[in-house]
Amino acid sequence: MKVVAAIDSFKGSLSSIEAGRAAMEGIWRACRADVVIRPVADGGEGTTESMVEGLGGGYREKQVTGPNGSQVTARYGILSDGETVIMEMAQAAGITLIASEKLDPWNATSFGVGEMIRDAVEKGGRKFVVGIGGSATTDGGTGMLAALGYRFYTSDGRQIMGGIKDLDRIKKIDASHVMPELQECSFQIACDVNNPLCGENGAVFIFGPQKGVKEEEKEILDEKMKHFAEKTKEYFQKDFSKTAGAGAAGGLGFAFLSYMPNVMLRPGADIIMEAVGLEEEIRTADIVITGEGRMDAQTVMGKVPVGVAKLAKKYGKRVIAFAGSVSDDAGVCNMYGIDAIFPVIRGISTLEEALRPERAKRNMELTAEQVFRLICSEDRICGTGPENF
Repeated sequence: MKVVAAIDSFKGSLSSIEAGRAAMEGIWRACRADVVIRPVADGGEGTTESMVEGLGGGYREKQVTGPNGSQVTARYGILSDGETVIMEMAQAAGITLIASEKLDPWNATSFGVGEMIRDAVEKGGRKFVVGIGGSATTDGGTGMLAALGYRFYTSDGRQIMGGIKDLDRIKKIDASHVMPELQECSFQIACDVNNPLCGENGAVFIFGPQKGVKEEEKEILDEKMKHFAEKTKEYFQKDFSKTAGAGAAGGLGFAFLSYMPNVMLRPGADIIMEAVGLEEEIRTADIVITGEGRMDAQTVMGKVPVGVAKLAKKYGKRVIAFAGSVSDDAGVCNMYGIDAIFPVIRGISTLEEALRPERAKRNMELTAEQVFRLICSEDRICGTGPENF
């Protein structure tokens, strides 16, 4: 029996690989199975760790400019080939880097994201996977672009370095100082939203409020973004402002599409699953297990478990999901390829207790063991039990 484990991280307790290993230990107590573990993530928090731990590589740290202008330590991964770089923009411009009472949407900058990319390029990185969830910025990516050498000037010759407040004053765009090595790079952008850059469904109106944008500021800031889009269109003679995902991360999606070479915006889970060769393993599997810390109706909205299930059903495989908690509405996941969902919490406990890595690991092991004891028992009745594998 071949089992493929592709479980998203249980935030705060188990990484993707750790969750897979715990499930494997439980399965091995129940039957003799060939368990293959593949790290998975959705492009958000935990993506770098999952990829580095699962595919081999290391980490680099860089002091960069945070969203409010102060210095922060950003970490990114570079895989063992020396060229593939895994980044989460939230390391440099994430909303968790700023206290809620200090959110400043007018000035928040993505400059540090560009500093991370520049550092990786200078160290040989050429193939980038960048998760762009959880941003604190709405600067259209101008901060990132400035760090990479793009220059944005006002009519009086002043250079804009990032922040949305001056986007409507951009008069001239200059690319003469851009890193030439960028032309050798490719970028896969993990993006799980379909919003355009501007308008009622754009970056400011939809995502601005969580970054501190007040209701009366939405139209003002959206007009500034529209001006930036128009100037970009004039300069490149192409317009990505209405492209799905352009409004992601305060317009960072638009910046990548318009200003960077060899860019693809794709669902984060799809990028990671492809990178780790998950489909090939699933093709020859008997059972696929997946899961995440909490499964609910939102899981079907591009989350890892449903992405794994979709791939598994392409080959007619059974799919079992494990989760730290399962909400009453999680049953909708059964309509998206997950055959059964099992919560791993085995007794009354506080959230703090449940999140302890040793407890989470033990819970996963014991639950996986019991589930596979049933599976193996059924297979024995059919003459296909573990003794036949």
